[in-house]
Amino acid sequence: MSVKIIVDSTVDMNPGMEAKVTVVPLTIRFGEKEYVSGVDIDARRFYEMLVESDVLPTTSQPTPYAFEQVFTEAVEAGDEVVCITIASKLSGTYQSATIAAENFPGKVFVVDSKNATIASGILAEYSVSLADQGRTAREIYEELAVQRDKVKLLAMVDTLEYLKKGGRVSATVAFAGGLLNIKPVISVEDGEVKMMGKARGSKQANNLLVQMIQSCGVDFTKPLLLGYTGLSDVLLQKYMVDSAALWECHRQALPTTIVGSVIGVHAGPGAVAVAFFAE
Repeated sequence: MSVKIIVDSTVDMNPGMEAKVTVVPLTIRFGEKEYVSGVDIDARRFYEMLVESDVLPTTSQPTPYAFEQVFTEAVEAGDEVVCITIASKLSGTYQSATIAAENFPGKVFVVDSKNATIASGILAEYSVSLADQGRTAREIYEELAVQRDKVKLLAMVDTLEYLKKGGRVSATVAFAGGLLNIKPVISVEDGEVKMMGKARGSKQANNLLVQMIQSCGVDFTKPLLLGYTGLSDVLLQKYMVDSAALWECHRQALPTTIVGSVIGVHAGPGAVAVAFFAE
């Protein structure tokens, strides 16, 4: 008996991990049109449409039946399941998975990551490593319940425009911030998107991000992942140069990926995100 790791499509992972998990997609709605994440629309197309759209897109969680289908397939194949979802405060996805799991007592364990995007992704990557070590689904579930509170997600935002559209800053603040070249740093804490600080210009914002990561301390024995929003990773590459002292003694290369819609819709294109386990 093996353990199958299942995630929802908001969970952004190291590209090398994608073949090791099963993904249950959410639905993204732009106006009247709906797209199945990862099927009808990928991350790059999402950002193309985000820039073109006058209104923010919305997402709909998978139904319990969608989760039940993948749970049934795994259990009938003789596997146990650990399912990791986006924070329950950000989406009803966790509730859908929990309802479906009630039909598989002792076989399916659902974990509220209390986080999003690449932070949920490194939790999923960690769970894959535990499964590879031969841990049972219950053991992995219990370990993740402890480790998820150590996972940190910090993102430097390039523009206040999308925080304004989402109602997280006023139009006046967004206008002033644009004139002053303000770059906010946001985080997901206990399942909620929060403003952590502000800096003028990308260089100072990168330094602020580094300072915040240093204050937490990074556990380099566990997965970490960097991400970017939009169609270009130029700002991420600049951040990696500016923050080299954080990583150079611990990692020869840093894994990176494009950040999906959940944080992308708040941050807009040009954001840089870092997810890691705190010491």
